Amino acid sequence: MRRYGKHTDEDDIRSRPNRKGNRPRTHIRPKHEDAAEGMVLTVDRGRLTCLVDGRAVIAMKARELGRKAAVVGDRVALVGDLSGTKDTLARIVRIEERSSVLRRTADDDDPYERVVVANADQLAIVTALANPEPRPRLIDRCLVAAYDGGLEPLLVMTKSDLAPPDKLLELYGALDIPYVVTSREELESGGAADRVREHLDGKVTAFVGHSGVGKTTLVNALVPKDRRRTTGHVNAVTGRGRHTTTSALALPLGDGRDGWVIDTPGVRSFGLAHIDPSRVIHAFPDLEPGTEGCPRACSHDEPDCALDTWVAEGHADPARLYSLRRLLATRERKDGD
Repeated sequence: MRRYGKHTDEDDIRSRPNRKGNRPRTHIRPKHEDAAEGMVLTVDRGRLTCLVDGRAVIAMKARELGRKAAVVGDRVALVGDLSGTKDTLARIVRIEERSSVLRRTADDDDPYERVVVANADQLAIVTALANPEPRPRLIDRCLVAAYDGGLEPLLVMTKSDLAPPDKLLELYGALDIPYVVTSREELESGGAADRVREHLDGKVTAFVGHSGVGKTTLVNALVPKDRRRTTGHVNAVTGRGRHTTTSALALPLGDGRDGWVIDTPGVRSFGLAHIDPSRVIHAFPDLEPGTEGCPRACSHDEPDCALDTWVAEGHADPARLYSLRRLLATRERKDGD
């Protein structure tokens, strides 16, 4: 039976719809030259909150980015609805080149690395002086990750009302790491927060520390207008804290200062499977000249290492060489040691 008349019009002919109900695929990728610039503030189940021209905009990653994931601190390009109003959604179409990256793995045997924060200038390593006890091996691991990722370290010691900082300061004194000592009373009064802010002004600082050290309490004192969830307690049996921060979040420093605070979830381990030990020496510029006489692929922790002679001749402090080798050995030690 003839379906159409003799003189049919194009409008009379129905085209067969795409079975998948979407547009035909194309290999031509849009350039999005008019995309707006933004910064990723937090990531939650595939939705990213970005700061665009002072507004918080909810966005999702564009399909053309493939498996490339955006993390807190990333500078991104966005298109779509950038009004930031309720129930609107923009699209991240480009992730800009990163100036620094803080990475970690679940353990030293895990081949899958996780990017924690991008484009941070500084890594604030928060440790309690008591309850829970300091874990120097975990601090060492965070230092290695900071040096490898291009971040300057800052050591923040909390709960000085429970124990003095002398022992920990002696352990890290040769590294010349800036540090701040705080107590709960000083945080409540605001004095300690002001001292910490002096190190954060004009910088993007990521805060990292294991659970229970008071990291979220410190962040709440630094950014009182954007308080995070209340802090948890330290288990009296295990000596470990309970996670109170479940996702990384970037907050403006405020108080008339130009800077950002990135609070990250508490960690119980900090794997370094992704770290190339040969890059750790770059964090010791006073020792680097002494490596010129080292054998090829020297680990700087072996009998033929030229650093031993270099230091013995008085070119550098022996404590610095000890610190370097302690950091290089962190991958061979357990976090709880």
